[in-house]
Amino acid sequence: MIHLSLIGIGTGNPKHLTREAIEAIQSQDLILIPNKGAGKDDLAGLRQAICADVLADCADPPRIAEFALPTRDPNTAEYRQRVDDWHDAIAAVWQSALSDHLPDGGHVGFLVWGDPSLYDSTMRIAERLRARLDLRMRVIPGITSIQALTAAHGVPLNTIGGPVQITTGRRLREAGWPEGCDTLVVMLDGECSFQSLAEQAQITIHWSAYAGMDNEINIAGRLSEVQDRIIATRAEARADHGWIMDIYLLQRAP
Repeated sequence: MIHLSLIGIGTGNPKHLTREAIEAIQSQDLILIPNKGAGKDDLAGLRQAICADVLADCADPPRIAEFALPTRDPNTAEYRQRVDDWHDAIAAVWQSALSDHLPDGGHVGFLVWGDPSLYDSTMRIAERLRARLDLRMRVIPGITSIQALTAAHGVPLNTIGGPVQITTGRRLREAGWPEGCDTLVVMLDGECSFQSLAEQAQITIHWSAYAGMDNEINIAGRLSEVQDRIIATRAEARADHGWIMDIYLLQRAP
């Protein structure tokens, strides 16, 4: 049997690890680390660094192996089908890696950015393996980028008694500001979709890149006044690092 642990590791800061996460990492037979290829290997490097820190005094540390993460096929036009095909490909790579490294079964851990429940497909990919392998899954929660964002700016997530909606940049561009909600958290936005919003002078934005990490960048203010600076800063940071993870909180004046 494969005992699979999906371990939330926060946003790249080793201090984000909970005691449960540390114990889970130390108790595995194998840690599998995805590598997204040239220009994004910093992400694999951060996971490797976290493992090195956590396992420094471990008497019987797990083996660590990297695997090449498949990419989405841009030729598949329909978004959901493109994502489903991608998840199928990742599940096949997982299965191959497990066969290579744990042919007789054992305990394997995946270090999941943030928390496995929030805009992460690791649990969905693991479900694909249940039909192929004798597998038992365990999930260890982690600090999310939302928590890191609000902590960085020193602001509460919600207004008093007010709802909060978590959405993506694609949904914000396509559907606009949702009805009945004055606070939005926007993730997975490579297009700076806040540019599409009307009445920008009435909207406050708190934006963070690399939230919780040593190279964290924060900008806040009226959207109409700071959006150009966010766009320029984001482009510069991505060019410097080869990748970027950012998130922002939008609040509209009632």
